Amino acid sequence: MVPGAKARPVQEFLSVLLFHTGLALLAAWLLYRGEDLWAALLLQLKTVLDNADGQLARLRGEVSALGRYLDTEMDFLGNLALFVALALRTGEGEKALLAFLVFTLVQSFDFNLERLYREARGLPLPEEPQDPETPLLRLLRGLYALLFLPQDRAIRALELFLKRRLGLDPLRFWDEGALAGVVNLGLSTQLFFLGVFLLFHQPGAYLTFVLLQALYLGLGYVWRIVRSIPSPRWGP
Repeated sequence: MVPGAKARPVQEFLSVLLFHTGLALLAAWLLYRGEDLWAALLLQLKTVLDNADGQLARLRGEVSALGRYLDTEMDFLGNLALFVALALRTGEGEKALLAFLVFTLVQSFDFNLERLYREARGLPLPEEPQDPETPLLRLLRGLYALLFLPQDRAIRALELFLKRRLGLDPLRFWDEGALAGVVNLGLSTQLFFLGVFLLFHQPGAYLTFVLLQALYLGLGYVWRIVRSIPSPRWGP
C-alpha cells in the first residue's frame, strides 16, 4: 500500500465489486437464454469497468488484502457462472467443465510466472497489504487456500522441477517471452474472445478455443525448455 494512503472504504469497495460481479452473472443468464449480443456487450463493459477500477485503486493507494481476495473470488464466481451457462446452452457439460479447469489453470500460470520471473532476477515481490485481521479476511483467505493454492503450488513445483532436472537457465526459462505467453491469455482477453464468439453465436466454439489453450501451454513449455537449455561449451 502507498505510504500514508488509506484503505478503501469497505462499503464502497463492496458496492463496486458486487456491481461488476452482477454484470458477469447477468451476462451468464443472457448467454443461457441465447441473447448473445447483450451478453457480449455486458462482458466487455464488465472488463472495462473492472480494469479501470483496479487502476484507480492502485493510483489512489487503496489496495488491500481484503480487496485482493474478494476481487479474485468474485471473479471466480462470475467465471463459474459463465461456464455453467455455456454448459447449459451447449448441452456439453463435460466439455464445459474441462474448459473451466483449463481456464482457471491459465489464470494461475499468469500469477505464478510473474513471481518466478521476479525471483530469478532478485526483484522484490509485490508488497502484500497488511490489513487488520478480521473474521471476513480469514474466511476469504481460507477460500483462496481451498480454490487456488493447490494449483499455485502445483505450477510452482512443476516449474522448479523442470528447471532443476533439466539444468535450465532461469533467466531464459522465466523471461519476458514466457510472461507474455500467458499474460496475453489473462481474464480480460478471455472475456473479449468469449464476446467475439457470442457475436457469431458460437458458444460451443469458445469451449474448444479454451481447451486448445492447454495445447498452447504444452507447446509453450517445449519452446521455453529448448531455448533455456545452456549451450554446450566446447574446449579449445
